[in-house]
Amino acid sequence: MQRRRWGGFALLSLLTLCGASQPLSAVEVTGKLRLVGTNGEELQLAEIAEAVVFFRPEAGAKVQAPRRPVSLVTKNKDFAPRVLTIPVGATVIFPNEDPILHNVFSVSPRNRFDLGLYSRGQGKTHTFDSPGLVRVYCNVHPDMAAYLLVLDTPHHVQPNPDGSFRLEGLPPGPGTLTIWQERSRPWSQRLVIPQRGALQPLKVNMTVDRPRIQPHLNKFGKPYGRGERYR
Repeated sequence: MQRRRWGGFALLSLLTLCGASQPLSAVEVTGKLRLVGTNGEELQLAEIAEAVVFFRPEAGAKVQAPRRPVSLVTKNKDFAPRVLTIPVGATVIFPNEDPILHNVFSVSPRNRFDLGLYSRGQGKTHTFDSPGLVRVYCNVHPDMAAYLLVLDTPHHVQPNPDGSFRLEGLPPGPGTLTIWQERSRPWSQRLVIPQRGALQPLKVNMTVDRPRIQPHLNKFGKPYGRGERYR
């Protein structure tokens, strides 16, 4: 499987702990993620739990799309959840719980879609067939933003609010561990998962240098205008 780099900036402290004896199913990667400002000071941000940690084995991994659509709701002029992780091939439904019109769309490569204007109700669906990050916006409300991570690996987790994370049952062999958070540059590191034993916990610092609502254009590639807003 071709290795994909998501790019990134981080401080990593990693040592291999030898001599432990555990069953293969117990091999895991644990660690703690810290978000720091551009001056190096640690930031206490609630959205640290919105980061995603995932491991992509070089030998490849099988994923299975759920039979039923996964829900990403528009409510109170916002998306819930803000970050959603899905396997390749999953279908997402976008219910509208607001008494106003929304137009959910994305121009992300290989996963572009446009649901058009629709009112309150069950909403519309879209199937995501390519792995990658999908930035989801509303063509009516520029302050609405969500992120879909379409993954071709089942090995993923979101950190706890304190930044701690644990990936269990990893297959032995080489692969790439990636950590993504919307306000930072994604971080990735090649790891070799041992047949037995464990890896010492990771300590990863990611620099926050982006606003929570990043500037973007509408679905036509133009700035948002007042005439496009539906109250």
